[in-house]
Amino acid sequence: MSETNNIDGMNAFQRALKRMGDILGAAVLLALFLPFFILLIIIYKVTGGGPAFYTQERIGLHGKPFQIYKFRTMVVNAEKEDVPVLEQPDDVRLLKYGKFMRSHHIDELPQLLNVLRGDMSFVGYRPERRYFIDKIMEVNRDYELLFVSRPGVTSLATIRNGYTDTLDKMLRRLDYDLDYLRHRSLLLDWKIIFETVFSI
Repeated sequence: MSETNNIDGMNAFQRALKRMGDILGAAVLLALFLPFFILLIIIYKVTGGGPAFYTQERIGLHGKPFQIYKFRTMVVNAEKEDVPVLEQPDDVRLLKYGKFMRSHHIDELPQLLNVLRGDMSFVGYRPERRYFIDKIMEVNRDYELLFVSRPGVTSLATIRNGYTDTLDKMLRRLDYDLDYLRHRSLLLDWKIIFETVFSI
């Protein structure tokens, strides 16, 4: 696709600086949050909530799959039929502290490991499952343009579009993600990070 080569608003030097910042930031934050991670693991153990962490396959840079890390907010085997199901209002699959963790994005903290590994960046598009990507691309094939960059822990769409729980919201999110990619810069990344922190 011809647009793939010129859609990215960052040049190679800016992308290298962005990656260096991701590595340094993720390493520092993981060290700072380690006691909190240990506390949460104990809470899961004491309350019988099952394993604290879970992984799920998402699609990222160059369209390649990777395992995203999260704190588990739902019961084990929440998707029994192996068909992806989006969270619903008053979802009975949520653990008693799951809704709080999701609303404050605490469940996303283990993604610092993904940032350190290079699967993700602090700012980018939110990585999606192949099932939903296929649904999106039935309507708008421009989703594949996002694969020139790493997905992010936060995004412009996260701030502007909120939690994405319908296909319509996914399509609106795509518009935000493409706009971010075309205009992204280190300054815009910092602005999105600060807005994310204050919104939480």
